[in-house]
Amino acid sequence: MTDDTLLELRDVVVGYDHRAILSGVKLAFQRGAFIGLLGANGSGKSTLIKTILGIIPPLSGQVAFGRSNGREIVLGYVPQRESLDPIFLLSSFEVVLMGVCGRVGPGRFISRAEREWARHCLEQTDTAGLAGRQYSELSGGQKQRVLIARALAAKPDFLLLDEPTSGIDVAVKQSVMELLRSIHREQKQTILMSSHDLPVVRQYVQQVVWLREGKILEGPPAELLAPEKMAAILDLEMH
Repeated sequence: MTDDTLLELRDVVVGYDHRAILSGVKLAFQRGAFIGLLGANGSGKSTLIKTILGIIPPLSGQVAFGRSNGREIVLGYVPQRESLDPIFLLSSFEVVLMGVCGRVGPGRFISRAEREWARHCLEQTDTAGLAGRQYSELSGGQKQRVLIARALAAKPDFLLLDEPTSGIDVAVKQSVMELLRSIHREQKQTILMSSHDLPVVRQYVQQVVWLREGKILEGPPAELLAPEKMAAILDLEMH
């Protein structure tokens, strides 16, 4: 593994209950890259992300992380849907504070510095005005921005997002994607974003990992998502 490599998947088999969804996965993600993970529903996008996060163990193979300044890589995660029971009356600020718990530890006192950092993450995602509002009452786009703020509160080296533009309208989708582009460019953040939205992937990412029928294709979007390339792949699959 080179110094520029943040993560390598080495012959990884991904799946649930001993049933493989993706086999022989060999991928390397470089520091500072913006990667789009593309595929239809059920293709294994969420499962692959959860395997990288350690939520689901690989059935076989190795998930190998690099290091950052001599320490282990920190991951930030934005799930596809976050269902927080409204009975707990959590504010947006309290949701973002969850992101610092990996550093502070469960049940520990959260310092003023960590609280200020959480407020800074809200400002970064243009949600400072939502800090006191109940999270469950926010719109879909507002929730996505708060969840991105929560992920940034972890001070991640690698930000993973599962369908961040799913279920929101076109204008809000563009707003969320421009936020991610800004985070990538200004913070040199490494981002892996799953999506089934071809126009979004074409416009924003630098590299595409495309899951189709248990196989993995990868390359720059201009090449892999070119109409003639896609037509050839789909024609081969049909035959």
